[in-house]
Amino acid sequence: MYSLLPFGRYTNNSLNSLFDDFERSFFPERGHLPAFRTDIKDEGDHYLLEADLPGFKKEDIDLHLQDGVLTITAKHDETVENKEEGGKYVCRERRVGSFTRSFDVSGIREEDIGASYEDGVLKLTLPKQGEPEPQSRKIAIQ
Repeated sequence: MYSLLPFGRYTNNSLNSLFDDFERSFFPERGHLPAFRTDIKDEGDHYLLEADLPGFKKEDIDLHLQDGVLTITAKHDETVENKEEGGKYVCRERRVGSFTRSFDVSGIREEDIGASYEDGVLKLTLPKQGEPEPQSRKIAIQ
């Protein structure tokens, strides 16, 4: 649990802060984790990319493909604070902003990429290009 006091998280010895500190010390070269996490699975004739995007609406997610790079962008619109409620935030951890990740999709049939979004998980089907058939030809000796 986090303390209700501002910056209290950094002064207490909670189990959550222990794990956060451990993660930072274990992966120092990475700096921070990606904006959102993905799994990519080889399904034989295609790859399945699953991206965790909880709290987003389908309309908040943009998929852009250019020059063999697939870019996933998810944006939260800035929420308007209701002044009538009269409360002030003691701690605010839910973020507003945008998250972006890019993936190299060379070797993928770009025109056949499919996407679906359900229960906070974006699923992309990335069909592989077929193996080029070896071409043979007879070479004449001169």
